[in-house]
Amino acid sequence: MPIDLTYSPDIVDLVSRTEKFIADVVLPVENEFAGDITAAGGDERRRTLNAAAKAAGVFAPHAPIEYGGAGLNMSDRLPVFAAAGYSTFGPVALHIGAPDEGNVHMLAHIATDAQRDEFLAPLATGEVRSAFAMTEPAPGAGADPNALNTIATRVDGGWKINGRKRFITGADGAAFFIIMARTHGAPGDRGGATMFLANADTPGISVDRHIKTLDHSMIGGHCEMTFTDVFVPDANVLGEVNEGYRYAQVRLGPARMTHVMRWLGSARRCHDVALNYVAERDGFGGKLGDLGMIQQMLADNEIDLAASNALLVAACHALDRGEHASNETSIAKTFAAEAYSRVADRSMQMCGGLGVSEDLPVARLANELRPFRIYDGPSEVHRWAIAKRAVGRVRKANRNQSAAMSGAQA
Repeated sequence: MPIDLTYSPDIVDLVSRTEKFIADVVLPVENEFAGDITAAGGDERRRTLNAAAKAAGVFAPHAPIEYGGAGLNMSDRLPVFAAAGYSTFGPVALHIGAPDEGNVHMLAHIATDAQRDEFLAPLATGEVRSAFAMTEPAPGAGADPNALNTIATRVDGGWKINGRKRFITGADGAAFFIIMARTHGAPGDRGGATMFLANADTPGISVDRHIKTLDHSMIGGHCEMTFTDVFVPDANVLGEVNEGYRYAQVRLGPARMTHVMRWLGSARRCHDVALNYVAERDGFGGKLGDLGMIQQMLADNEIDLAASNALLVAACHALDRGEHASNETSIAKTFAAEAYSRVADRSMQMCGGLGVSEDLPVARLANELRPFRIYDGPSEVHRWAIAKRAVGRVRKANRNQSAAMSGAQA
């Protein structure tokens, strides 16, 4: 059966307009402030860029149509998000950055009508930002979600939440939080989590500090938080009680892939900078781009970028078919996160001294790309999950074969 890998004229046009918007409007701002969104003005700059994106017709392509978005499926998001990701400020400008993009996706699929009115509508239109509060300091949930330590206790009319969270992206300045808390069992038990919606001004919510990291393009930072007797009414339970992890899968798989899409743009930019440099730089009797060792690095970059894009296509196709696509998304995320760092590293090497200087953007882009091997699940955790599924498939096939043979002998 033939598979059509072409995009519709509407998507091709949107990609073209996004590329132009990034080149004309966003890149100059990013370059002026060396990729530091806080130095660029934080939320004030976001609102300015959002207004420009709306005027250019490229704002929130993922958001539901009823909220002014284009309602793109996962496959059609790929080239648009990659075009936006060519600038590290691009996702902020188009309102497709983490965690808001993933929260819009999840709320659109799970929220009640009342929750959509109160939380999704202002988020999708860019009126406010949000954050997803799941990760915790030790001994709480990090790469192992079953270690969830934040507790939600049943009270009259709702729940009271107590716990600490860490590395909560976008927490500073968020209008509301999606909080993952344990409502059943003990830390280490599988399941028993529930998601809650809470406005940032709810008593007991505290954004304690920013954690300094390599990357500087995530608006609202990566923060440590405390929840002390935070009351959440029953109406603000997102999904069903004790089913938080199941509902979170609606967000996590697609959000991993949109991360891969956005960072694909940044990796392509690293490669483009290096390619332009070696094509014209003289050395050793000719252009650097004519030297065999340089050509090998260029070729390896092209291969890593093409393979990452292909794995994205496969994972997005599976998600659009309604599959969980756990294996496809883990494979794409793990390969791409490491491939992008390889592309950035080779690009720095090809640019020589300029590659590690602030005269070119490659070094700071490498700093933005490196944490992706940890964010959304470390590579090692995804490898463990991929291997576990592979072994499970073989064992299941062997059991089925044994059962079939026993039935035939009977």
